[in-house]
Amino acid sequence: MTRIVKSSKAKATKNRKRTRLVKSGRWPLQDAKARFSELVRRVHSDGPQHVTVHGRDEVVIISADEFRRLKGDLRGEALIAAMQASPHRGVEIEPGRAEMPVREVSL
Repeated sequence: MTRIVKSSKAKATKNRKRTRLVKSGRWPLQDAKARFSELVRRVHSDGPQHVTVHGRDEVVIISADEFRRLKGDLRGEALIAAMQASPHRGVEIEPGRAEMPVREVSL
């Protein structure tokens, strides 16, 4: 049986390449899975982290606080505040009403 032994130089090059990819905030999927705890720490220290599949960005991982900020308020409080701050707040708007023609349908 033949055994193939990789040189330490090849391993060092592979590790350096992987480290370079992670430092740029881009994680190949297999690295993201294997080093998920580090990925989460980097989100908090370095900001959003991109996970790639076949070299293309597939997902971006962000902190929960950033997600809540981007998601906004689902109750509409931001919209209400914006409308109340409007200089045209006192303008009354009456919707125009028009009678719709009614067609008779014979059965």
